[in-house]
Amino acid sequence: QVQLVESGGGLVQPGGSLRLSCAASGGIFSIYTMGWYRQAPGKQRELVATITPGSYTNYADSVKGRFTISRDNAKNTVYLQMNTLKPEDTAVYYCNAKLGGTRADYWGQGTQVTVSS
Repeated sequence: QVQLVESGGGLVQPGGSLRLSCAASGGIFSIYTMGWYRQAPGKQRELVATITPGSYTNYADSVKGRFTISRDNAKNTVYLQMNTLKPEDTAVYYCNAKLGGTRADYWGQGTQVTVSS
């Protein structure tokens, strides 16, 4: 069982930056594909970015060039650096861990990001 704990959310003005962190425990972090998803009020949860064990990254079109996902296997942590934030980035951001070829699929509790002036 993998436990995921997100941190780093908050209120930021448009154009600002935030860095989200997700600390994992209870599993072999380095073998999981890690991801960030978000859910805005009244909308479905959507993919933001993923990073594979080999550090191959994938981004939603809406965040390409603004967000960067990274991982530190020594610290069992995945990060999401968010720059040039827009009001439409406002959502609860969730950390996810998936193990390819299995049903292992874990979620954190989420962290609120609000972009507003």
